[in-house]
Amino acid sequence: MNTSSVPDLATIGLLGFGTMGAGIAQVMAASGRRVVVLETDRARLDEGFALVGASLDAGVTRGRLSENARTSALARITGTTEIRDLAGVEAVLESVTENGELKKALLTRVAALVGEKIPILTNTSALSVTDLAAGLPNPARVAGLHFFNPAPAMRTVEIVRALHTGEDLVDRLFALVETLDGKDAVLVKDRPGFLVNALLMPYLNDVVQEYDDGLASAEDLDAALRLGLGYKSGPLEMLDMIGLDVHLHATEAAYRATLDPRYAPPPLLRRMVAAGMLGAKNGQGFRTGEEGGR
Repeated sequence: MNTSSVPDLATIGLLGFGTMGAGIAQVMAASGRRVVVLETDRARLDEGFALVGASLDAGVTRGRLSENARTSALARITGTTEIRDLAGVEAVLESVTENGELKKALLTRVAALVGEKIPILTNTSALSVTDLAAGLPNPARVAGLHFFNPAPAMRTVEIVRALHTGEDLVDRLFALVETLDGKDAVLVKDRPGFLVNALLMPYLNDVVQEYDDGLASAEDLDAALRLGLGYKSGPLEMLDMIGLDVHLHATEAAYRATLDPRYAPPPLLRRMVAAGMLGAKNGQGFRTGEEGGR
């Protein structure tokens, strides 16, 4: 990473400071960029800063980060509950709840503030970027910039080209990702699930159904697929990390868009989310706390 000059898109207006937003804020701040995070209230901002702080502390403990780098990264992140504080950002990156109407309403308000030349990016994992861009002025400046959880650790970043996305923006996003430590960009089409999740969602759905059918215990399913296929984590461990509610929303969106039965959420997944079992985020999932569905 070249830190000798000010990077392009040097100030990022980040919408949302949950698990993904906190990870993205950390990645952007570590690249030398200033990040202005918008949240609905101060409590959510405090939670986001706690997530970033804990992640940076872990980096220091493991010897991957110096104390000075930790302090500098945190200092580049500021939080606000007022949209007007996004005035002057050089790009907007949305990472709020996977609710299409909520995203559209928020992006419409932000777009009116920042003007028609500022790139607007979305971290959505399943919604149509073209659909989100359609109602905004100058949709050529809208694209997907999809990080994976946990954002500081996962290398792949999907650059999603919507139907209106300008080639110059694609080029700028490739250049941006090159400045992010340990990240590699891939260009993908705007389709349900994009590339990685289009392949991952049916796989995870199949595993949940096989578990519900009693094929094997959650521990044995994870061990078999982790060791047999050489994956770093088992599928049910992965679902707990992703969040069962996040996977449910993503598969529902993909199924609505395609009517492809491979994306239809398994009944057990719906039951667990309805019961408040969300995975690692609240200590109840397939491999976190008591096993769901058993």
